[in-house]
Amino acid sequence: MDGLVDFLLNAWPLALLAGVVVYIALILGRVLMSGITDRTKLMLQLAPLICTAGTFLAWEAGCRIFNVSTFVLPAPSDIALSLWQFRRQIGLHSFHTAWMTIAGFGLAVAFGLALGLLFGASRFVYAGFYPLLVGFNTVPKVAVVPILVIWFGVGWLPAVLTAFMISFFPIVVNVATGLATIEPETEDVLKALGASKFQIMTKVGIPRSLPYFFGSLKVAITLAYIGSVIAEYNASRFGIGNLMARASADFNVPLLFASLIALAILGVAMYMATVWLENRMTGWAQRSSFAAA
Repeated sequence: MDGLVDFLLNAWPLALLAGVVVYIALILGRVLMSGITDRTKLMLQLAPLICTAGTFLAWEAGCRIFNVSTFVLPAPSDIALSLWQFRRQIGLHSFHTAWMTIAGFGLAVAFGLALGLLFGASRFVYAGFYPLLVGFNTVPKVAVVPILVIWFGVGWLPAVLTAFMISFFPIVVNVATGLATIEPETEDVLKALGASKFQIMTKVGIPRSLPYFFGSLKVAITLAYIGSVIAEYNASRFGIGNLMARASADFNVPLLFASLIALAILGVAMYMATVWLENRMTGWAQRSSFAAA
């Protein structure tokens, strides 16, 4: 088991690069073998990689042309070198951050969905508790981390709770909005047919709020990463946030940027997983020509 872990910590950059190369090869193969219409759709799948590669090439060229110091802004090649040099540390801390974020995000989904359904189903609860929820959400979560450290000590729990607190609010708002925007005509017809309020909410309200719910998940997962990194930076011995704090203390700017790149890769992976799940469950809701492919 230790040998497998050691192999993964050493080989993950190569595995990531190989995955990208295989993905590009598959898309290019499908483009060459498809019709004109299908080629347009398939090229859209390559667009993120093309734009990302173009951005990094422009970044590299700018740093080389203007001779920008590595201490100020390292070039992508310097960041890649640091990413490979510190791959074990980055891999280990990325794994810790991913788990803390997923745990906090899972709590946010469960709590936000339950509270959103309650807010959408009861006007009294919405009117009474929504101002408190807004007030809590406006408090900077970085100011709450010291309180969590006092309560639970330094470790994984402050990171999970910070990720939870910073990400559940969009879920509550969007689920409540989805339930609150049911057409009155639909409610009147269902009531005339003998449906109860609970049946209207479960048969119409919840399915109707699913696009809002998944839209909020795409926002919440990015916020969850912000929360976990904030807590790790201030109150943890592990995680990308802790690695960034140590790199900043050592004035190791390439490692600092390499940690940011690792964090971006994690965020994109979780975001794309959410998009995939959204397309499988609410593909029927994307009917407009402006809908994402």
